[in-house]
Amino acid sequence: MEHYDGENVYMHQEDDWDRDLLLDPAWEKQQRKTFTAWCNSHLRKAGTQIENIEEDFRDGLKLMLLLEVISGERLAKPERGKMRVHKISNVNKALNFIASKGVKLVSIGAEEIVDGNAKMTLGMIWTIILRFAIQDISVEETSAKEGLLLWCQRKTAPYKNVNIQNFHISWKDGLGFCALIHRHRPELIDYGKLRKDDPMTNLNTAFDVAEKYLDIPKMLDAEDIISTLRPDEKAVMTYVSCYYHAFSGKQKAETAANRICKVLAVNQENEQLMEHYEKLASDLLEWIRRTIPWLENRMPENTMQAMQQKLEDFRDYRRLHKPPKVQEKCQMEINFNTLQTKLRLSNRPAFMPSEGKMVSDVNNAWGNLEGAEKGYEEWLLNEIRRLERLDHLAEKFRQKAAIHEAWTEGKEDLLQKRDYETASLSEIKALLKKHEAFESDLAAHQDRVEQIAAIAQELNELDYYDSPSVNARCQRICDQWDALGAMSMKRAEALQRTEKLLETIDQLYLEFAKRAAPFNNWMEGAMEDLQDTFIVHTIEEIQGLSTAHEQFKATLPEADKERLAILGIHNEIAKIVQTYHVNMAGTNPYTTINPQEINAKWDKVRQLVPQRDQALIEEHARQQNNERLRRQFATQANIIGPWIQTKMEEIGRISIEMHGTLEDQLTHLRQYEKSIVNYKPKIDQLEGDHQLIQEALIFDNKHTNYTMEHIRVGWEQLLTTIARTINEIENQILTRDAKGITQEQLNEFRASFNHFDRKRTGIMDADDFKTCLISMGYNLGENEFSRIMSIVDPNRMGIVTFQAFIDFMSRETADTDTADQVLASFKVLAGDKNYILADELRRELPPDQAEYCIARMAPYTGPDGVPGALDYMSFSTALYGESDL
Repeated sequence: MEHYDGENVYMHQEDDWDRDLLLDPAWEKQQRKTFTAWCNSHLRKAGTQIENIEEDFRDGLKLMLLLEVISGERLAKPERGKMRVHKISNVNKALNFIASKGVKLVSIGAEEIVDGNAKMTLGMIWTIILRFAIQDISVEETSAKEGLLLWCQRKTAPYKNVNIQNFHISWKDGLGFCALIHRHRPELIDYGKLRKDDPMTNLNTAFDVAEKYLDIPKMLDAEDIISTLRPDEKAVMTYVSCYYHAFSGKQKAETAANRICKVLAVNQENEQLMEHYEKLASDLLEWIRRTIPWLENRMPENTMQAMQQKLEDFRDYRRLHKPPKVQEKCQMEINFNTLQTKLRLSNRPAFMPSEGKMVSDVNNAWGNLEGAEKGYEEWLLNEIRRLERLDHLAEKFRQKAAIHEAWTEGKEDLLQKRDYETASLSEIKALLKKHEAFESDLAAHQDRVEQIAAIAQELNELDYYDSPSVNARCQRICDQWDALGAMSMKRAEALQRTEKLLETIDQLYLEFAKRAAPFNNWMEGAMEDLQDTFIVHTIEEIQGLSTAHEQFKATLPEADKERLAILGIHNEIAKIVQTYHVNMAGTNPYTTINPQEINAKWDKVRQLVPQRDQALIEEHARQQNNERLRRQFATQANIIGPWIQTKMEEIGRISIEMHGTLEDQLTHLRQYEKSIVNYKPKIDQLEGDHQLIQEALIFDNKHTNYTMEHIRVGWEQLLTTIARTINEIENQILTRDAKGITQEQLNEFRASFNHFDRKRTGIMDADDFKTCLISMGYNLGENEFSRIMSIVDPNRMGIVTFQAFIDFMSRETADTDTADQVLASFKVLAGDKNYILADELRRELPPDQAEYCIARMAPYTGPDGVPGALDYMSFSTALYGESDL
């Protein structure tokens, strides 16, 4: 079967989908309905469904649930938030899961799904359908789309009026759907009554039957398929794949029928195996019955030739007659085991052979045969050995003696060598291992020497004709063996003594290395620390370095003791070498450090200590000077900072409180400004102290929370605040004089403003201002309040200053006076009536004003339906336009 190239399939699918972005509305409608029904067929297993495919998947939750249902796997925990980022995260988790199944998604991103892009959402669902519903379909070495198409062709082949060649126009007449149902469930559809020219009936019949009896939801509309020139291929393929999965159980039933046929065939084969076993067992038992008496015949022969002939006959039996019977016995057991296994796998009773023909019966008979065979073979060999023994023993003695003598050649010279006197420890250990191997070899040859002596003894007992020469040779071998044992023991003692001496030196070498290495590292670290350039910023830091240096100097005496101890180990090695005349071919194998190097580094450490002392003393003096500069700056900053804050608060109180006239407040503020300006020299002095700190590279000061930047900003804010406050008082004076506001009114305005300035910041926010207007009797709606805010807060900052409050209140007072004047004029002109006529206006008003009002009377109708009359509101509007009068 060809392997399914998932990546190529999905690449083609994605290319197809990109071209389908230009789908006509009919195809898109089919896909929406089909894909929605397919998703719901799985989502209902989880107790939910979707209504709108591009909307219901936007938050990613139902998309993740759909993937869990169709895959049977758990996805990552979804985000439950409602924000866009949570939705994108959920959709990304779903897309990552799809990608983990070998699907390469192109042009489909989480943002498009969250934004409800219908084309991208349909493309994503088609990718899911293709992966989980169509990809695994496999028919006759084809898979996915081709496999599904081949399955449809195979199932509808018997129906002459059905020709399935694709997944679009081949299904328009509905007979393809009906044929699939009839092929698997013929009782559900009367196929003979269907007509090819009635596609509507065919399609609706198939869809209704599939939904009612096969649990396949309606995913297509008959009207859409018939009215569309070429039905949507993806929609049709999705619906047809449901038929495939629904009828897959039918194939399992056919497989079961085939399995029954196989069982019957197996039963027939089992019966043949039973008959074959019975025949093999009978033949084998009969052959054993005839053979055992021949093997039990122990009649001896008088000549060697006759015994050799018996042995040859026995060998022919072993080589020619017995092997075929062994094969028959093996085949009988294989057939029996195979038969029992097949019966057990078929749940059938085990096979019981005829009486006396069980495998155990055959094995028992075979065991008796082999017992007789073994006894016969032993008897033959013993008889032959009896005749051959003398010649054999003599030859055996000569061979063993020759082997032993060849082995002992040169062994005495080897044991007398004194090569260990100039060897190193590793060479001594190698010599010891070699000698141990020799001793093992020597011990192994002990058995051969004993065998030689035993053979000689046996030959003497049998009166062998050449016994004197055998005895002389045996004696020489025994004497040489004793000499080799003594020399081996002497060499072993010399090797062990030399090894112990070299091991002592090696231990001293190791001890020297173990102690010299950390001491050398300590000296190197000490030299590095003593030469290390330090950077400190506080006197505490330099004191800490000085303390650490003093602690280091306190460890020097103990370090010197360790140095002397290490050098003592080296001296001890030299003493042993000199005393025992040990030939030391090399240096310490465990380290490259030598006493000269240790002494040189120790001298360097002692030289660097006083240099470090001097550097720490100089740095300590510098840090003391820095600390003096810090305290000098902090003393002034801790005075100036609070002073600036206090002045800011006092200016705020002056601008809010109402002591004296505006001129008095202005005079007081200018005097206050002068006193602030006179404080400038102290700021300049603090700047000088800050300059000294910067030159000394001081970056922190624990004695104050004020920095020079804080002081500068506070000073600038103080100057700005006093100037702005003076300007506000000047503007209040200008407003008072221009509007004719009395001091009492001004005090009332200030009292009202201060009362509703709850935060005491000198400004009111919009809510405070609205509360103030309501307390003054204004009936405010949202539009009216917005209009007033546009007057007092033209920059839309949401605040009302005292100056804006005064401007608004002065304007409101002026508007009230104008309204009183208009009302008085109306009463004079109207008399006892509630309206004014045109003639009355001409008589009482100047001509130009009268004509102006008369020209605007046409749109108005007075009380009692009098045309061309003005009531008070109309009169006011005619004179002043739409206003609040």
